[in-house]
Amino acid sequence: MIMKKCVSMLLIMCMFCLLAAGCSKGGGSPSSGNNTNAKEGAAPAGGTAGENSEPSKKTTVDGAADVDLTVLSSTMVFAEVNNIVTKPAGYMGKTIKMSGAYTSEYWDETDKEYHYVIISDATGCCPQGLEFIWNGKHSYPGDYPEKLSNIEIIGVFDSYDELGQTYYYLAVDDISIK
Repeated sequence: MIMKKCVSMLLIMCMFCLLAAGCSKGGGSPSSGNNTNAKEGAAPAGGTAGENSEPSKKTTVDGAADVDLTVLSSTMVFAEVNNIVTKPAGYMGKTIKMSGAYTSEYWDETDKEYHYVIISDATGCCPQGLEFIWNGKHSYPGDYPEKLSNIEIIGVFDSYDELGQTYYYLAVDDISIK
């Protein structure tokens, strides 16, 4: 009985963390204290093929990343991603390289599909998502990886406004499946 309760609590905590990462489904409302896109009832940032993003000041990557999350331990990656989503101003315009599980979610309010890289903490219980917009013309689902594929992206951290809310994302030129 105690084991069943512990498993249930763990599942509830994981579900909360997924919601906190902005991974709500359908007509739900993503809300979180951890997600840079967090405001109850607001749409997530990004969208398929960058269709709702305005061009960044810098949208292409020139050389090495300013922040390379692929060379850090899982604990340090999670800490850095947490820092990115809670203090986004310090990362604006910086090139970030990261890898994690790919996922996407459809948002009814904007009629768009939004794309994320999900990073788990060392215990795997509390993932955080960082949204990305793939520059160029790409169609979903055909051009995108399968959900939960391990991907690596490098892009410029930027923001834009949608439905009266500011959202943060990585503008990427390519997605590598790992």
